[in-house]
Amino acid sequence: MENNSLLRTDKELAELYQRHVDQVYRLCYIYLKNPVDAEDAVQSVFLKLIKSQMVFNDHEHEKAWLIVTTRNHCKDVLTNWWTTRRVALNALPEVSSWNGHEPSGKVLARLLSLPEKYKIVLYLYYFEEYSVKELSKMLGHKESTIQTQLSRGRKRLKIDLGVNYLEQQKY
Repeated sequence: MENNSLLRTDKELAELYQRHVDQVYRLCYIYLKNPVDAEDAVQSVFLKLIKSQMVFNDHEHEKAWLIVTTRNHCKDVLTNWWTTRRVALNALPEVSSWNGHEPSGKVLARLLSLPEKYKIVLYLYYFEEYSVKELSKMLGHKESTIQTQLSRGRKRLKIDLGVNYLEQQKY
């Protein structure tokens, strides 16, 4: 790399990658429901980061940029002609790392089957611990919209899993 102040060194890129690769992978998996596609998407997102020469204010800014870029990339993948013509696998493999918040297979399967607007806000709120205000900025929706999506998503999970099941489980 050139010694340009806008370009990151290999060490800086490696540190940035290590800080965020797990989160980007989990988000890709939530969207794409396939570990191979998620891995490809992670590579694409970090390649976009390298090419962007984006200057971040802090770690939270870079994290938010990666989440938005990941979301946009995964949406592009899902609308791609190849993706829309593939047959989905019947069984979903377990996600390898959930930062200690590993949902049971039943909760994970149901979360992945929710409409996108619910599964993404539920995932980011509960597993990545973003506030409603942060989600509002990140996803470009009003806070009231995020709160409604969280409420409706929780209701769907409760109906599908049964209220008693969710009260007994910690996800």
